[in-house]
Amino acid sequence: MSIGTKSRAVTFAVALVAAATTVVHPASAATGDGSPSDSNIRYFGRWDTRSPGAYVPGWTGAYAVVGFTGTTVKLRQRSSVDLYATVDGGPWASYRNVSGTVNLTPSRLPSGTHTLRVAYRQDAGSYRGDEVFQGVSLDFGAHTVAVSVPSRIIEFVGDSITAGYKSSQEALTAYGWLTAEKVGAAHTEIARPSVCLYPASGCIGMRDRYFKTGLDTSTPDWDFSRYQVSDVVINLGTNDRGHNVSGAQFQSAYVTLLQRIRAKYPNATIHAMEIFKQWYVTETKSAVAARNGAGDGNVRYVSTEGWMNPATDTADGTHPNDAGHRKIAARLAAVIG
Repeated sequence: MSIGTKSRAVTFAVALVAAATTVVHPASAATGDGSPSDSNIRYFGRWDTRSPGAYVPGWTGAYAVVGFTGTTVKLRQRSSVDLYATVDGGPWASYRNVSGTVNLTPSRLPSGTHTLRVAYRQDAGSYRGDEVFQGVSLDFGAHTVAVSVPSRIIEFVGDSITAGYKSSQEALTAYGWLTAEKVGAAHTEIARPSVCLYPASGCIGMRDRYFKTGLDTSTPDWDFSRYQVSDVVINLGTNDRGHNVSGAQFQSAYVTLLQRIRAKYPNATIHAMEIFKQWYVTETKSAVAARNGAGDGNVRYVSTEGWMNPATDTADGTHPNDAGHRKIAARLAAVIG
């Protein structure tokens, strides 16, 4: 082989390697390709996006929305996970213990443009399985498209009640999700079981942990510049009583949380809900009054007395069942409008 021929061969080989690298490197993600960093995919809730090829939802109720062309759509999952998905606004379908390429359209869709929503299933204190979203796969020649999503975002802060523990589809059938959908808003639920307001022994203190991307302290601080919400709805205190948090501790922690949230969301209306067991009522009202007295008139107390009957509207005397969540959502939607 001549020197010139060898040179051309080496150049061609280098070009092939470069092309292959371009295909697989995360930086190659382009709008329309269905990869996690595809800008046509919209994420609601707190997602850890540090790895371009694998996005991880934090807290509960996080979901993704994307439009796509073609007749099929498949999820790319790293390992076994439980999730929910809906196509074109149909009923949420449940997928249990799925992994790899997950076919969400075993029967082909009509040709055209469609919309997919995906949410991962939460079980008690964590998501069920490996909740790593690696994008979507489409028909040959198909691509993702941007879809219209609500500009208003409502954030719900709470414990297992807000997370939908004991309801049929967890966050999807919990009052926060239902309330936002009723008023036509997008939403995020910063909630998990075993959460207190005050950081008590054996109970995660939302006074501080609210500002993390996920439940674990190892997750990064949340970047509040990603989006601004119109409303923050707080429902905390049910677990504090069981962890012997005093009234003074609770009230002080509530004032601190309200101050910190206001610093992150200057224009949001903050709603402090009376917890359904009517504990810490005086302290919650006093925390709201303290912020009002400090000049923040956009913090409001929400009385919940009579919103539901524990005997018929809860699964265990504390956690609402589906009917209870629907009642709460109807009342709360009327409050926040």
